[in-house]
Amino acid sequence: MTFQEQIKQGIPTILPQLKPYEADINHAPKRKEILSAEEKKLALRNALRYFEPEHHAVLIQEFRQELETYGRIYMYRFRPDYEMRARPINEYPGKCEQAKAIMLMIQNNLDYAVAQHPHELITYGGNGAVFQNWAQYLLTMQYLSEMTDEQTLTMYSGHPMGLFPSHKEAPRVVVTNGMVIPNYSKPDDWEKMNALGVSQYGQMTAGSYMYIGPQGIVHGTTITVLNGFRKIKRSPKGGLFVTSGLGGMSGAQPKAGNIAGCITVCAEVNSKITHIRHSQGWINEVIEDIDKLVQRVALAQANKEIVSIGYLGNVVDVWEKFDEENIHIDLGSDQTSLHNPWAGGYYPAGISFEEANEMMAENPNLFKEKVQETLRRHTTAINKHTAKGTYFFDYGNAFLLEASRSGADVMAENLIDFRYPSYVQDIMGPMCFDYGFGPFRWVCASGNPEDLAKTDLIACQVLEEMAKTAPEEIQQQMQDNIHWIKGAQENKLVVGSQARILYADAEGRVKIAQAFNQAIAKGEIGIIILGRDHHDVSGTDSPYRETSNIYDGSRFTADMAIQNVIGDSFRGATWVSIHNGGGVGWGEVINGGFGMVLDGTKEASRRLEAMLFWDVNNGISRRSWARNEGAIFAIKRAMEAQPLLRVTLPNRVADNLLDL
Repeated sequence: MTFQEQIKQGIPTILPQLKPYEADINHAPKRKEILSAEEKKLALRNALRYFEPEHHAVLIQEFRQELETYGRIYMYRFRPDYEMRARPINEYPGKCEQAKAIMLMIQNNLDYAVAQHPHELITYGGNGAVFQNWAQYLLTMQYLSEMTDEQTLTMYSGHPMGLFPSHKEAPRVVVTNGMVIPNYSKPDDWEKMNALGVSQYGQMTAGSYMYIGPQGIVHGTTITVLNGFRKIKRSPKGGLFVTSGLGGMSGAQPKAGNIAGCITVCAEVNSKITHIRHSQGWINEVIEDIDKLVQRVALAQANKEIVSIGYLGNVVDVWEKFDEENIHIDLGSDQTSLHNPWAGGYYPAGISFEEANEMMAENPNLFKEKVQETLRRHTTAINKHTAKGTYFFDYGNAFLLEASRSGADVMAENLIDFRYPSYVQDIMGPMCFDYGFGPFRWVCASGNPEDLAKTDLIACQVLEEMAKTAPEEIQQQMQDNIHWIKGAQENKLVVGSQARILYADAEGRVKIAQAFNQAIAKGEIGIIILGRDHHDVSGTDSPYRETSNIYDGSRFTADMAIQNVIGDSFRGATWVSIHNGGGVGWGEVINGGFGMVLDGTKEASRRLEAMLFWDVNNGISRRSWARNEGAIFAIKRAMEAQPLLRVTLPNRVADNLLDL
């Protein structure tokens, strides 16, 4: 069968051959035993409902084995034989170009070069899933191949509920992930519901089909590192940045350090992913011996090198050894998946990666003890370095939250706040998000690198023209973005689809998108798919990350994220998504995203203008109501540019009136 025929087939009527377990693929760890005997029967009933009864007797045996062996039913037998990658849009079957674009993005999320655990349909973060099983993938792709522009596909946590009549202006797909009742949003609730096959953790851009590999975060990470060094008033050259995690989004850190111009040491316990990142050029060197690491870093500091080093081992050993050897760390952070601490997001020190995986599945209580013990050690070592002048920030991965839960010394004197700030509180919030600058991204649906080069040039020209009249308050952001896009090609950021990310405000996003749409209309480039990370100005309500610099008491509310997705859906988005749990953990955040297809038409021009303006200014208005000075400036500027915009502004209260 051809690729197109396989897509259109959906779930095959004749059972495909069993597939061997490929040991060289990076697989998800076994999930802990959590279902009762009756619940296991329910999980099997739920899985088998995708298949005709004539196949149940065969499939129940292997699904039962998968559940016992891996803690989940992935339906490995149904993994497609074709190569999993984003193809040029014209290679997809279908009646609707927007649906073809979504198929492209789904396959990009599952590309072996992009996905963390591709056979388990997990893109990044240890549990950020596109689908729960392969039947869902096959059925979704079939629906998209049949969809017209007067239908909408409804996705319930990876499950395609079906195609429903709608209209041309409606989103083609509406995605929800993990939308559980709030009282059932604890980590074990997710484990149980995911094992039953009824809910999933979509992370941010995994379950919304907008992940573009490590590049998706590298620009924001570069800005964070650059502004971190600016904050401590020293040049990145010769400065040392120590962190950990190379698996998914965290894999961007070494490349970002190189672009920023510092020395980066990034620890990772997984040998496979470490060597993948090295082969992809995202880290320069890999070192396994801690003493050799000390020597190499000392040399790099002496020579003021720009180099990224992946240390194959536990980051706690790095912090402790660097303290013993008096290696000065300028910037420190952590980007392990601590939103998922008991299922492979963070590994205990002192035992091997393999032993830890076994303990995680066979003795989860001991594993939890070891993780919490390691978090206490980790924090103690960090505290020793910060006493010597290291600037440490929480990278929004729930490090401080989980460290505090483990009894580590991370609380401030008031015993309410953390000792260290979130990077959003100190850097990204006041410097970027409050002004509307966030991770705008695009994908060239042609798959042609020449199209990507042309879009880079178009975006750069738009930004340079805007910078001529931009107010002083945002000149630094503008210049950082221009510098970034000019170096994008030489930094070889592409993994998977021909994609790019660029921090831009509402005005920049609209103008760049309009320029793309005009170039498409002229035949200069092919179709473009717009999107963004959920980690943005408006998309996410996350009290310890995206909204951690909201100080009016509303940071635990999620109105902004919900309003964002509702507003995007009727203003022209091609697809929208809303998730529980991206980035910092199940039950800790609500986040929303979108995708938008530009095809060169007047309709696309109208839609992008309406949707992108709302998508950013929704968040700026909320931030301004919280009395954030940068956001007040930005929303006033937006109202001057758009007469139909009227936003409620806060009135200041004199401090002396509040003194009791």
